Amino acid sequence: MNRQANVGLVVIGRNEGERLRRCLESARLLAASTVYVDSNSSDGSVALAGGLGVATLSLDMTLPFTAARARNAGFERLRKANPEPDFVQFVDGDCELIEKWIEAAVDCLQRQPDVGVVCGRLRERFPERSIYNRLCDIEWDRPVGATDACGGIFMTRTALFASLGGFREELLAGEEPELCARMRAQGWKVWRLGQPMAWHDAAILRFGQWWMRTRRTGFGYAQGVAIGGLRERARVAQLLRPWFWAAALPAASLGAFLTWGAPGALLLLAYPLQVLRMTLSIHGDAGMRWTRAFFLMLGKLPELQGQLQFWLARRRRAAVRSFDYKS
Repeated sequence: MNRQANVGLVVIGRNEGERLRRCLESARLLAASTVYVDSNSSDGSVALAGGLGVATLSLDMTLPFTAARARNAGFERLRKANPEPDFVQFVDGDCELIEKWIEAAVDCLQRQPDVGVVCGRLRERFPERSIYNRLCDIEWDRPVGATDACGGIFMTRTALFASLGGFREELLAGEEPELCARMRAQGWKVWRLGQPMAWHDAAILRFGQWWMRTRRTGFGYAQGVAIGGLRERARVAQLLRPWFWAAALPAASLGAFLTWGAPGALLLLAYPLQVLRMTLSIHGDAGMRWTRAFFLMLGKLPELQGQLQFWLARRRRAAVRSFDYKS
């Protein structure tokens, strides 16, 4: 495939090892210019990128780290390329772009002048390695067409991203939905193609990693709503559900049990009934439907934990460094 002269890539990563090599080798084939932003790797990632002929940038880690800050830094470095790219593709160092994706994304942005962001189908490279990897693959299978937000792998218009000031760098999570919300507020569309976009190596092999990743999601919900960028009804509902399922209902059940004894504990039947309801509403393999419904319900606990962590840190004006679930 011919290199896309009007597309630049920003890759961010930390200690991704062989995953980074696959990522950068795919990037070199698909774009005219690539910038790799490293966040204090100790595995020779910077040397690896330089050896592949990729421009590198080491993030100043004396400042609080966020993926948003890393992506913004890579974007600013990319804009110094000659010529400046018309489009920029963001990708994480644990992903490998699929060959036809860049071509499909550029075609979408050129044919639909009101689309500001385009994303595609992200696939998990090793879904068989853990139930958590498999859940990620299912999570990324979203309806095509206009959508509210995208994940961290997407293509956008360089001029539009610059005009918006890029990502909000203080966001530890959820920076992509917040960016998309600002775009949509200006009349731009976020578009999802059915085209395969990239292979992703989630490498979530332990329950603790899944818990940390889900806690980061809850933190992102709270932070996004607090800054005022994600106050749409659906986002507020995401914020409130963990409070009901992980706080209000357990408290009500305990109160009912203390008041009426065993009959009061019947309130706890709401949990299996909710899992059953979600199972019936989810498409796909029957076994995975049950599994996904169970983890969606269980995930309300770490989501609430993440929200509480945000609100407590905000009240104390304390910094939260990161949610590195791969370490």
